[in-house]
Amino acid sequence: MQEFRGFVANIISMKTIENTSNITIENLQDRCSQLEQQKAELEAKVKWFEEQLRLNQHRQFGKSSEQTNANQFELFNEPEAEAKQPEAEPTFEDITYKRRKQPGHREEQLKDLPVETVEYRLSPEEQVCSCCGNDLHEMSTEVRQELKVIPVQVKVVRHVRYVYGCRHCEKEADKTPIITAPMSAPLLPGSLVSPSLMAYVMTQKYVDGMPLYRQEQALFRLGIELSRQTMANWMIQGSTRYLEDIYNRMHEHLLLRDIAMADETTVQVLKEPGRAAEATSYMWLYRSGRDGPPIALYEYQTTRASKHPVRFLKGFKGFLHVDGYAAYNGLENVTLVGCLSHARRKFTDALKALPKTEQGTVFVTAHEGLEYCNKLFNIERNLKELSNEERYNARLVLSAPVLEAFLVWLKKQTPRVLPKSSLGKAIQYCRNQWDKLTAFLKDGRLFIDNNASERTIKSFVIGRKAWIFSNTPKGARASSIIYSIIETAKENQLNPFQYLAYLFEKLPNVYITDPSVLDEYLPWSATLPDYCRLPKQ
Repeated sequence: MQEFRGFVANIISMKTIENTSNITIENLQDRCSQLEQQKAELEAKVKWFEEQLRLNQHRQFGKSSEQTNANQFELFNEPEAEAKQPEAEPTFEDITYKRRKQPGHREEQLKDLPVETVEYRLSPEEQVCSCCGNDLHEMSTEVRQELKVIPVQVKVVRHVRYVYGCRHCEKEADKTPIITAPMSAPLLPGSLVSPSLMAYVMTQKYVDGMPLYRQEQALFRLGIELSRQTMANWMIQGSTRYLEDIYNRMHEHLLLRDIAMADETTVQVLKEPGRAAEATSYMWLYRSGRDGPPIALYEYQTTRASKHPVRFLKGFKGFLHVDGYAAYNGLENVTLVGCLSHARRKFTDALKALPKTEQGTVFVTAHEGLEYCNKLFNIERNLKELSNEERYNARLVLSAPVLEAFLVWLKKQTPRVLPKSSLGKAIQYCRNQWDKLTAFLKDGRLFIDNNASERTIKSFVIGRKAWIFSNTPKGARASSIIYSIIETAKENQLNPFQYLAYLFEKLPNVYITDPSVLDEYLPWSATLPDYCRLPKQ
């Protein structure tokens, strides 16, 4: 047995020597290369996760502003800064002055408000001089102004229509003519809602973000019992019976323009047929550009598919401002104009994803990309007051060279950064969207970004935070129409409540299928009464 054990040990020893002899230097070098590659891949993954962690922490706890200090990143002035010789400190002198307050500023603010005057006089018995006993006279006045708030009041308006008959014909004739006094048509037959109440509920929800259940409680405190279901039905009926015709007419006007803008955001609708309550739907926004009266149209859809903008913008020809979403690429006869704000935001995110020790370093690559974007926006800021033709020519002189240098920089940096890093994604976004990002050079009426769409859709986003979801597709559709009317009214400097009340007062009594008649009630119509307009600032 001992001999057998020794024999086995000799065999194992010989096998080990044989395996060791098979390990060559080339095998070890290959193994080292594999390990180094795995290490690099793991380090890249760790760096990416660290970037995402810093970005998420910043989104949750940091500032949302993307503003940068104009003096912080002087990337393009380094030679001049280095060559500039230090100058002697200037001498200072103290100058004191008094600035006169603008006269009449408060009066200008209050001039459009109704005035209630309360006078304080001495009684005839008190108008006696305490020195000599003679009568006093009014020599001057002292005026104090206050703002008084009158809470919401609700009252019943009883419409009584009289019917007239002829007593002579009642006695002598076979038929008695009956004449009924004319009366304005009700907004919703058989309902308690008036034009002002309909406008009030809509304004409270879609302008001030007050959900219907809160309005139900507020009206109850005024002694009115109105359920949220009743008010929801009013919103649907008011939008489909009256506002939808205004909406469709604004849609026709938008398609006649040659510049438009688009964006989209999410919305939750609980009772969509064949879909779970948690399913995500979308509210699309289409609005006008710099030319003509502002138009803002929302459209509710269940998906984010490209077929929706293709259908909604059928017949539109011209420029369309968009973000980087690919759903707009299938539009015919449309030139897509990209958003440099989105490009700038990606470089800002790349900076936020860096460790704090590197964020303040001037020559970080993300700083350079951000500075190119900042230069383009600074140029646009200086061209804001120019005419469209002047802006077009100025862009060719000022913006085009910056864009050319920016593209060279992007191509240079592409092989130097990790594609999946925040900076790599920023560079790749700019290169993929380059034709769209430079399209604003083609027309002086175009914007450098899609911020106008984002500002318009923000009103819906803020309201969504209050009422959270729509109950049914009908409600979501009604909301899209109401938001369209209200946001277009606000863009055209109208008071949303007064404008809606005017529409609901007039539209039940006019033939609203006639386009020429509808044009008189559009938010930019010159025939609207002055009380619908906001006071000029």
